[in-house]
Amino acid sequence: MTPGLLEDASFNQSSAFGDVDLFTADRPLADAAARLGLDIKSLAACGRDYGSAATLDLGRIANENPPKLRTMDGKGNRLDLVEFHPAYHALMQKSIGHGIHASAHDGSEPQGPLSTRAVRLYLATQAESGHLCTITMTHACIGALKAEPALLKKWRSRIQSRTYDPRPLPWGEKKGVTLGMGMTERQGGTDVRANITQATSHGDHVEITGHKWFMSAPMCDAFLVLAQAEGGLTCYLMPRFRPDGSHNNLRFQRLKDKLGNKSNASSEVEFHAAYAERVGPEGAGVRTIIEMVNLTRLDCAIASAGQMRIALSQALHHIRHRSVFQRRLAEQPAMRAVAADLALELEAQVALVFRLTHAADHAASDPREAAYARLLTPAVKFLVCKSAPQVVYESLECLGGNGYTEDLPMARYYREAPLNAIWEGSGNVMALDVLRAVGRHPDAATDTLSRLVRTASQAFHVAPLAQALERLLKSADAERRARFLCEGLARIAALAALVEAGSDFATLYGETRLGAGHFAQFGTADLGTAETSLMDRALAI
Repeated sequence: MTPGLLEDASFNQSSAFGDVDLFTADRPLADAAARLGLDIKSLAACGRDYGSAATLDLGRIANENPPKLRTMDGKGNRLDLVEFHPAYHALMQKSIGHGIHASAHDGSEPQGPLSTRAVRLYLATQAESGHLCTITMTHACIGALKAEPALLKKWRSRIQSRTYDPRPLPWGEKKGVTLGMGMTERQGGTDVRANITQATSHGDHVEITGHKWFMSAPMCDAFLVLAQAEGGLTCYLMPRFRPDGSHNNLRFQRLKDKLGNKSNASSEVEFHAAYAERVGPEGAGVRTIIEMVNLTRLDCAIASAGQMRIALSQALHHIRHRSVFQRRLAEQPAMRAVAADLALELEAQVALVFRLTHAADHAASDPREAAYARLLTPAVKFLVCKSAPQVVYESLECLGGNGYTEDLPMARYYREAPLNAIWEGSGNVMALDVLRAVGRHPDAATDTLSRLVRTASQAFHVAPLAQALERLLKSADAERRARFLCEGLARIAALAALVEAGSDFATLYGETRLGAGHFAQFGTADLGTAETSLMDRALAI
């Protein structure tokens, strides 16, 4: 053995991943942004910020030092405070500074505001996912608050502030605020109409008594909650402090001990005649909150794509620097087959996600884009979020035993990966929501599917699958086969998105994902001469 090799701990090990422009190195993302006419220069600066070694290390530190709940002080006074590590606060300030919490609503992004924000969210997720729960909810709460314009006007300036202010003070005394939500209860879960929490009217406000089984994130300045009023399930805004400056009657019971998402606090809470103000008409709680849910579901898909991207980037970086059997791993045929197949999946899913954000940007003015967003939001969330654990796992395996250690970030990515498929509706809920969208707007859904098929057919013969989906939608088996319908729709939409993007890989995606004989595991598809270009586009450094 060459003298000194044992002393060189980096011998045949890949260097630490960091100080990377996560935007420019990601050619599918940069191409999507260019197609949408977004500000490439500012997005590249954002990519450098979140790809810096220092920012990536903040993500590690925030997850190694999870939040702690302090219910009381030493003398028995209620505190209901959650303490976070400074790394979490640094990430919050960074993401609020980039406007990810409010830029889609404040007029600062005149060209594709939802799409521009989506790029920033996708990049921020790669540094650390947990802190973005609060960022996403603050962004999405504005959608629900539009149902109560006077209330939104009162809160808007502090919601849209680019200053992160974590101090536990009444919201009117702060430089900026964040918003959370509490919807589900222990006996109902997804079935929010089974909620038993009660709201009692007191003139200009209500007092709410009950509980929430999941309320995120408990240090927000106010929360959108659902409670039963005399007229039925209703949406309310519940601040942490009452108008007189006293603490509102929220009692946090404990923080959830979760599989991943360790930097973020998710809580169980009880309300004891807690002050709140109505949002939207009484009895219209589900209709009011759905405006928020549509935005958070879109964020779930964006974030899952970002999680897959950072895992694949780490894998590609490693295999380009690690040698086995006298060749770089990236030159080994079996490894290339896996990495390129993962890259092909990301090509399609990034194109699909940003096709959906484009539809959301134009839904208010274009009925066809509105129909696309209505039908595809649950389907895209289903496909992208369901894909994340497998893509992250395969990326982890590229690092071998190193990938399975807690010293590197892949284990953290893997624990995080299932969350977005559960948050804001599990896979079955998404599949059933596709059926509901078809049932409520059948003509628009048929038109959307027809247009997708016409576009996708330019690259691959999807008519047999489309016809099978149409027959199944009209059959008694539709609910039982809801997942097949949902994934089939999303796959056709992904292929259509690649065609619209002018991708060189559209036909390859159709053949390997929709063709006969495709196996489920990555690396089993024959990608031929496309392997090198796919890998280079996935991490262009």
